[in-house]
Amino acid sequence: MERYSPILQLIALFLLPYLLSHNLANTTIDLNTDEFSLLAFKTHITNDSSHTTLGKNWTTKTSVCHWVGVTCGSRHHRVIALDISHMSLEGTIPPHIGNLSFLVYLNITGNLFHGDLPNELAHLRRLRVVDFSNNSFAGELPRTWLGNMTDGLEEMHLNFNSFNGIIIL
Repeated sequence: MERYSPILQLIALFLLPYLLSHNLANTTIDLNTDEFSLLAFKTHITNDSSHTTLGKNWTTKTSVCHWVGVTCGSRHHRVIALDISHMSLEGTIPPHIGNLSFLVYLNITGNLFHGDLPNELAHLRRLRVVDFSNNSFAGELPRTWLGNMTDGLEEMHLNFNSFNGIIIL
């Protein structure tokens, strides 16, 4: 059996636990950022007529990865999908949604969301599918958002809202 030098053993003894704990700590911090962003989103919901969806499920008592409508990736354990479609939710979209940096899929169709879409959506560079249809959004689409999304965005559904202005890609 091959023996390792004492220096390598010391490095393994001290460095390996540090690297493992540092990596786990970063994952926890990042998941806390996702949780904070979704809880901020929840505070912008003014009416949850189902009364069971977000109000009872989106709490700090359970991991964000177990919340209704939330999917976390297996590799980074970050929020990769948010599907709260057809839940009779009413409110606005806060800028905090832009902190969900691993988000690939966002579907809020068939609710009563209104107001403008936040410019912070431009931070979601991994986003591939967006469905904001069948809501009451108004105003112009953020140009910074559309400009940053054209490379990776595969689907964008905006129909049955009250957007105005010109879309230039």
